Amino acid sequence: MNGSEDRLLAWLREHLGEGHHLGDDVAFLDLPGAVALTVDQQIEGVHFRPGIPVEVLARRLAAVNLSDLAAAGARPLAALLTLATATGFPHRRFFSALTAALAAAGAELAGGDLARAERPAFTLTLLGGRWPGGRWLRRDGARPGDRLWLGGTVGESALGQELLARGASWRGRACLPPGLSLPRPLAAAARRAIARHLEPCPQLALGRWLARSGRAGAVIDLSDGLARDLHRLCAASGVGARLETARLPFADGFLPLATRLELAPERLALGGGEDYVLLFTLSAGVSPPAAFAATEIGRITRSRQLLAGHAGAWAPLPALGWDHLGGAGVTGSRRPSGRA
Repeated sequence: MNGSEDRLLAWLREHLGEGHHLGDDVAFLDLPGAVALTVDQQIEGVHFRPGIPVEVLARRLAAVNLSDLAAAGARPLAALLTLATATGFPHRRFFSALTAALAAAGAELAGGDLARAERPAFTLTLLGGRWPGGRWLRRDGARPGDRLWLGGTVGESALGQELLARGASWRGRACLPPGLSLPRPLAAAARRAIARHLEPCPQLALGRWLARSGRAGAVIDLSDGLARDLHRLCAASGVGARLETARLPFADGFLPLATRLELAPERLALGGGEDYVLLFTLSAGVSPPAAFAATEIGRITRSRQLLAGHAGAWAPLPALGWDHLGGAGVTGSRRPSGRA
């Protein structure tokens, strides 16, 4: 172990305070009962472009993992990080942002591994426990007659990714692509879309309510596209669904901005992905608290067919979205920008 690694670990122990034992080869955790685990990675050139501030990458790495725990109804407890970076990587800035994001969710960085690589790559494993009075949430509990709900808007992150692919950047705030002139309301919507893509907000509070309510059927977080993730939920549950596209919730300015950029709003919403909101089912007549601003978008059917439409006009819903091994997404290929 070289001196710079020793200094970094010493700084981390001081930064985190007493009670942390980073530097041992094993992390020791006293955990309350059963544990949920999730892991995600980000690789430069695959998941994000060079030039994204490391603080943004750290918060995003935490957020996409926390979203998985939210969908499981899990309470964040601890994290393990594998960090491979090139010479000159600003480790302290990265770790400061990551530990702050984890702490805000109630989790601690318990350990990990450091390595050198030509391109930065990060892998985060998160451990979670049950909320008091809660239960685990899975994607296989939907039943015919359940109503289908979304915990937030869709399509905005994919719109932000498209703007990044066209040259937008992040310099403490979202900066529009050079040469793109927009009216002030659309420019504001574009900056929000970029921020939504780079800094998603995991819905931990909604996941906690679903875990404690005893009323949730199936839950999944939207990372690979509403259509694809709905296909996964229905396949796991052995059911079908009718998705009412006219009910899909969109962020302010999303529709006119997508039209201005010559993008199809519905395809962004169904296949864009990286929304990191919860898709879940509840029994008919049950609604989440209004504070969550969730939207009912359809219902679960006994047939295993997935249909989309409105006003009685239904058509098969293709599994639009991101395939991690096949690659193709809604726009044909997933460009690196902040993809997790």
